[in-house]
Amino acid sequence: MRMRAQLILLVLMIASSCMAYAFHPRHKIADLGPKVVLAEMVPQQFGDWKELPQSGGQIVNPQQSELIHRIYTETLSRVYVNGRGDSVMLTIAYGASQSDSVALHYPEICYPAQGFTLNNQELATLTTPYGDIAVKRLATRLGSRAEPITYWATLGNQVVRGAWQTKLTQMRFGFHGQIPDGLLFRVSSISPDTAAAYTLQENFVRDLLPALSASNRLKLAGLQPGAGR
Repeated sequence: MRMRAQLILLVLMIASSCMAYAFHPRHKIADLGPKVVLAEMVPQQFGDWKELPQSGGQIVNPQQSELIHRIYTETLSRVYVNGRGDSVMLTIAYGASQSDSVALHYPEICYPAQGFTLNNQELATLTTPYGDIAVKRLATRLGSRAEPITYWATLGNQVVRGAWQTKLTQMRFGFHGQIPDGLLFRVSSISPDTAAAYTLQENFVRDLLPALSASNRLKLAGLQPGAGR
């Protein structure tokens, strides 16, 4: 009887090991599509917007710089200006592998780490002709510099918001043995008028989307081809 119990226990242990192996993510979905090259995906000029040459911001904090290079495969930082003189800072960070140990670094974490005060944060929906984007808005300040921010994050071409939704999405990919890629899309502007800054950022995104290919809208904003039209 004791031998039989030990045999059953052994079988259960083997079965558990096999299941753990079967559900352990091993395949990066980033390897299934074309390589992400952010500088080629996002045009330097579109609508009434054009890039200011050599305007990319510098990461002052060396610890933040080291962390970003560890987390992300590609980053893009540009400043755009329109015909009225309004400017918007665009930052996109892409990671080919997103897991519990390597995850997106959100602005509400990295901005305070560089000395900014986080005064307010709110959830919002950015409506576009291609579908809605679930975004988050932050009001930050560093001394006299007020910088409202709008951003969203994706995992495997799906917009995710919050730790719980992120974890569920990771698990869903994991059940299929896949490791999702991830992206953080952030626009900000220096303005004491937070509401006006958010409106400017929304208009910037709406102007940018038609200038992207359908596949790039999916990669950058989780917008499915044909949706919203």
